[in-house]
Order: sequence, then structure tokens, then C-alpha cells
Amino acid sequence: MFQQLQHILIEDYNYRLPDTYIAKFPLEKRDESKLLVYEQGQISEKKFNDLPSLLPSDSLLLFNNTKVIQARLRFKKESGAQIEIFCLEPHKPSDYLSAFQQTQSCQWKCMVGNLKKWKEGKLTLDIEKTNSSASPINTSLRITAEKIATEGNTHLIRFSWNNTQLSFADILDIAGELPIPPYLHRQTIEKDKETYQTIYSSIKGSVAAPTAGLHFTPEVFEALKRKGISTEEITLHVGAGTFQQVKSESIHAHSMHAEMIVVNKSTIEQLLLKLNCIVAVGTTSVRTLESLYYIGVLLENNPTLPPDAIKIEQWLPYQQKSALSPQKALENILLYLTKNNCDELQASTQIIIVPGYQFKLVKSIITNFHQPKSTLLLLVSAYLKGDWKRVYDYALSHNFRFLSYGDSCLLINSN
Repeated sequence: MFQQLQHILIEDYNYRLPDTYIAKFPLEKRDESKLLVYEQGQISEKKFNDLPSLLPSDSLLLFNNTKVIQARLRFKKESGAQIEIFCLEPHKPSDYLSAFQQTQSCQWKCMVGNLKKWKEGKLTLDIEKTNSSASPINTSLRITAEKIATEGNTHLIRFSWNNTQLSFADILDIAGELPIPPYLHRQTIEKDKETYQTIYSSIKGSVAAPTAGLHFTPEVFEALKRKGISTEEITLHVGAGTFQQVKSESIHAHSMHAEMIVVNKSTIEQLLLKLNCIVAVGTTSVRTLESLYYIGVLLENNPTLPPDAIKIEQWLPYQQKSALSPQKALENILLYLTKNNCDELQASTQIIIVPGYQFKLVKSIITNFHQPKSTLLLLVSAYLKGDWKRVYDYALSHNFRFLSYGDSCLLINSN
């Protein structure tokens, strides 16, 4: 299978997406969006608020509860040149919670815009005290950015600030900007702070929203509850690389970014009870769930693996054939957590899902419509066994809205 990956050409996953089909803003009512339903090769059109009626009552929906941070900081040099720093993930300390709690300085892996104008030296951003009683600033705030190292297209930036009463989470809330996707071709507005978050987002860390979840409303959740449909949450902090187009000619040459996943022990127990009816809300949930299977495979062979060594490499599913059942894989994780007295699993995953992949845990998927030549589109094609073009042609010809603020589709039991 691994050798076959070089024959998966990215151009075969291209399609024409006119700008007019890209939703620049969300609908006023989230659950009034269109829902394309693909079930055993049959395509139909519904509204998203029809979702509870389309799912079996024994379904288990898995949601990514990550919250988008205001990760974009705009500094200005004395010359007037604007330098944009986009925080991708914490470096020192490396875990999100500790990084957000820092009160003097921290280091992050970042992307830098207008880098050619920042050759050397430190950048500063000054924010004056406001008159608002709700403001956490009680004096003038100065934020400093300093380049420490460069690795490829990312840069290690040390941030420091002069108010030790403020955490880095406060700094981003005060000075940062919500990073809406660049393909929207517009500036972030105040309303995006609400509409570009799922209503259940709670764990700060993403630089992009898990957009399939944007359609859910309290009314939809209530309808799911009335039908007896179960819900669980996992955490995968979405990195900027998730939505980037693949630049190589074949997927074989593409390097997938690593992301941290967190899954509670109780959630894994629920997955075991609902193995035949797991619905992944969004591609990040798909990648998390499928990573769980291969984590169980790793633990089958290495039951004493240190927690910080639990990593799923990009091509592992294609290099390592395993006859391990999904049930046994999850049981291995539960046993590991029990032995290590852990309430949650934390791991790193680079898993990439492309045509030819055999799904282990995910039975149905709720997802938005993705960019041409993206790894997300390849994931959809893998699930649909190559039938993605018919789905996307239908969506284009029936005026569906595309990408983050667009409509969604429900893919049922095709594998």
C-alpha cells in the first residue's frame, strides 16, 4: 500500500471553485444551512436542523471542543512597516495550558508576515490603558517579540510583556486578532469572535475552527437529546497546516503536521459501547478517532511506552498492517490509562487519511466542503471510495456554500 501512495496525484483532487461559492459570512441562524446527505451512493438535500431525524437513535457523535485563540498579533516597526506574527503552537513551555498561564514571557512557533522587513532586533506593541472598568490593563502595556530561531517556514518567537498580572492568554485576548481563513479575503470583524467558534468550544488552542461544528445550535442539541443520541467530546487543536493545499505532485511527498490530541478515559469507554455507530463531527474528530486505533496498536506491541512517546507517524497506517480489532485497540488504551493512573490520553498524531485508507472507528462523518487539492478533500475521497466528485458536482450545481462558513454534508456508512 505504501508504494501505491506515490501514484495518488494531487491534481486528481482539483476542482473549479468560483469565489462566489465561498461563503464570506455565516448565515444568521447556524442550523438553517444546507446539508447534503450521502447515503450508500444516494445524494439528497436537507437542512442542517434535520440532522437528528437522519441519524439512528443509538448514534454517538464525537465533537472537537477546541477553541480558536486570537492568534494573530500585529507589530509595527519604527519605519512604519507592519509585521504580522501568527502564533501556531507553544514551544516553551510546550503544553497549551502552561503556555497560556505564563505571566512574563513564553516562546511560540509562529508564522511571520512581511518577514523581509524584520531582519533583526525586537518588535514592540504598545497598548495604552483604557477607561473601561472591565479592562484587565491597569497601566500601559508593552509586548515585545524577538526571533530566536528559524525552521523552514516557521519561526521561534519569544514574547515578553511588562505586566506580570497578565497571562499570555490575557495578552492574546487584549492584543490578538481572531485568524479567520485567508480565502475569505476580508478583515476579521467583531462578530467573528462569536460566529467563528462552535457553541461548545471550551479548550483554547486552535488557530482555525473545526468548522463542521459551527452548524450546531442549542436547538439541534436538544433534538439529539430527545432522540436519545449520545454525544462526547475530544480535543485536537487545529493547526494552520490543516487547511493548506498540498504543494507536491503526489501525496507521497507531502509532509503532514503533528497535532496534540486529548481524549478522556470515559470517552473511550463510551466508544467501546458504541463501536458500530460512531459519527465524527468534522475531519479533526475523524483524525483523532482513527489515531486512537493506531495508538491501541502501538500499545499492543509496547504496553510500557512512556506517555510522551505515544506518537502516530504520518504513514503508519500504510506501513504497518494490523489485524487488531477496534475493540481490542480501545481496550489496550483503557488498560494503559488504568495502569498509569491517568484520566485522559494525551498523544501526538500526524496521521494522514488518503484514498486506500481503511477506516477503523468512524462509521459516519459530518463535514463542510473543502478546498481543492487539500488533505481534507483526500480524506473525504477515502471515505467515499473515490466518489467525491459526484458529491462536489452536486453541491456546486445546487448552490451550496463552500468552506469554513459554508454548508455541510452528512456521509453515512459508505465504508
